[in-house]
Amino acid sequence: MADSNEQTANGFRADLRELIALRAQARRLDLAPRGRVLATRSGGHLSRFRGRGMEFDESRVYLPGDDPRNMDWRVTARAGTPHVKLFREERERPVWLLVDQGPSMQFGTRVAFKSVVAARVAALLGWAAVDRGDRVGGLVFDESRHLERRPAARGTGLLPLLERLATPVAMGEGGHVRLAGAAAHLAALVRPGSLIALISDFSDLDERDGAWIARLASGSELLLVLVHDPIEAKAPPAGRYPVLMGQRRGILDLTGAGARTRYQAAFEQRLALLERLARLHGAHWLRLSTGDPVGPALALALGARRALHPARQA
Repeated sequence: MADSNEQTANGFRADLRELIALRAQARRLDLAPRGRVLATRSGGHLSRFRGRGMEFDESRVYLPGDDPRNMDWRVTARAGTPHVKLFREERERPVWLLVDQGPSMQFGTRVAFKSVVAARVAALLGWAAVDRGDRVGGLVFDESRHLERRPAARGTGLLPLLERLATPVAMGEGGHVRLAGAAAHLAALVRPGSLIALISDFSDLDERDGAWIARLASGSELLLVLVHDPIEAKAPPAGRYPVLMGQRRGILDLTGAGARTRYQAAFEQRLALLERLARLHGAHWLRLSTGDPVGPALALALGARRALHPARQA
């Protein structure tokens, strides 16, 4: 049995020092609500950002480029110069990270487990938000428990989430926490004007999940990040493959042509459903492979310091 340091080095577990060090790479990411999310090489969805919080904070003098719909006519009349209203979410937006660390995420054939890639994505998005001055919090869940932190400034809400992501998953304790349940719990906490990043493999996604996607996307920006392993997107050659998911071992039997067809079709159907639900409810979505460097792939997906260009399929 590998020790904890070896497991971390081999990509089985996230490393807290690495998650903290990712702050340097996070400077390449742009989370400003400025229009579009680009696709990674593996595909994605282009759409307009939606929503902003309506909690009034203060007024200031109008500047070229300000939205005329935010004019503060009462202050303008009193001061004799155009003023606009500022909203708290515009200056200090709540950012929520919902990170799936469940059983299906404890899997990988390239570089790292999906759970580790999800942790790195969460760290990068979290640090990018902190550097913008946003308040960051979220919810990390696995098959038995969850850790919740309300958005807080200067990394106060992010660091406990990163510590939890670097903690081994406790197998077999309590009931199974599903993505739908975690998302519904989060929907009760989120205020309008937030940015919500949901990072998962969406292994148990079904049509009914459109309800919580719609609820999260209503009045907030919702980013759905699908993390997958290359072997899920393209079936390997016919054969019987030993697999490890967390601490569970099994055999993936793909000896027959029918089994390989059904295996690959399952992923394609999940991808199509996620895209359709995202489009229907105005959410953004993108996919990241465990075989891709997380920082550059995410920077491209968010369009950081790059010109817009069409999405490409790998």
